Amino acid sequence: MNYNLFKSINQSAGHHPFLDGLMAGVTNYALIIYAIVLLFIWFLGTDQYKKTVVYAAITGALGLFINFIIGHLYFEPRPFVTHHVNLIVNHAADSSFPSDHTTGAFALALAVLFVHRKIGIGMLLFAFLTGISRIYVGHHYPFDILGSMIVSLVISTVVYKLSPLLEPIANAIINIYKRVPLVQKTTKKENIKSIIKH
Repeated sequence: MNYNLFKSINQSAGHHPFLDGLMAGVTNYALIIYAIVLLFIWFLGTDQYKKTVVYAAITGALGLFINFIIGHLYFEPRPFVTHHVNLIVNHAADSSFPSDHTTGAFALALAVLFVHRKIGIGMLLFAFLTGISRIYVGHHYPFDILGSMIVSLVISTVVYKLSPLLEPIANAIINIYKRVPLVQKTTKKENIKSIIKH
């Protein structure tokens, strides 16, 4: 079933130039786009938004660390290693399960969603597109993406529940940032709320 689901998505790759370009772009630049969004939130947001960025970074790092452990305990060959697939983006033949890109995308999106719904929903939708793109370009099976979503959900929930304990770390990072020359010392609540209301 996993392979059949994979084929139903990957079979279109290489036949639709626009879709190929879109999926390849998402697969290659998704995490960069997330980084830009988080920087946008950091620089324009209040201290509460900055804390969310710190928690998101912690969530993403923990998610990728869990993936690293899983990848060493259980090795699943990439689809293009085991089968003939429509591979439109080259990739190393390392472990397929779970997907680092998808874990990172969902971990960051969920970390923001738990605190700021509107921003988080947009990030979550893009995370789903990221997961689909990983299948489309031939890098992952659907179950790899599902596994990544589960890892991200567990880690983001744990970090959210532990956020009161992590708050001193977030405050310390924010205070260090505020000591940087040319950084605005006063917080304007209107900054990000004027752009997106949560």
